[in-house]
Amino acid sequence: MTEAEMVSFYQEHGYLLVKGLISAEEARAYRDECHAVLARLRPSDPTWGSARRIAGGATELRHCHDAQFYSAAFARLMLDPRFTDVAAALMGSENVQLHHTKIFVKPAEKGSPFPMHQDAAHFPHTRHTVGAAIFHFDDAPEEKGCVRVVPGSHRDGPLPHVEEGGWHLPPSRWPLAEAVPIEARAGDVLFLGYLTVHGSGVNRSGEARTTLLVQYRDPEDRPAGDVHRSRGQGMMLRGIDPTAA
Repeated sequence: MTEAEMVSFYQEHGYLLVKGLISAEEARAYRDECHAVLARLRPSDPTWGSARRIAGGATELRHCHDAQFYSAAFARLMLDPRFTDVAAALMGSENVQLHHTKIFVKPAEKGSPFPMHQDAAHFPHTRHTVGAAIFHFDDAPEEKGCVRVVPGSHRDGPLPHVEEGGWHLPPSRWPLAEAVPIEARAGDVLFLGYLTVHGSGVNRSGEARTTLLVQYRDPEDRPAGDVHRSRGQGMMLRGIDPTAA
């Protein structure tokens, strides 16, 4: 797929899966690094209450914010032109600025789901350039709780979310099961606009699902409120910050 085709697909559907952006060997090394980082940290489970209701029982999620502060491997990956060039093209900006990072591991057999939501509800911006890159460090078939999207939903703009049990869209109107599953292989990267409605299912497989999320923006796209600060926010991943005083 050419760059123009990628941009066209992203603009129409609100997401783009780039196959093999990093090699399977690199993905395995990053997977090991994710699990090593989490093993050194105090366990933290951010599973939403609404997610447990969807799962119908106890589930578990391992995660860590600001991954680049725990391992230089993730700092190198955030600056990799294979990633930043795609992010820049999809935003239509030469400049790519970091918003935040997260490691997510859905443990085998009971990995927590995420109800359908827009990232924009958590950190709204004025120009809506914010995007996410989800790096898959092992295979993510549907049975492992892969990401599910509603293609074209970004064109509806910001939607009202339900605060109870998390910050998500009403499940009756936005059922997880009706969203399109985006199955991925180790080394694939899923790019999502922050207005694109998405969620993910329960990992019912015998293996963990390991991903790194890198959320980014055009530096000229300012936050609409003082929310969701992170230690690394504002770091330039590509280009310059034209707003710097």
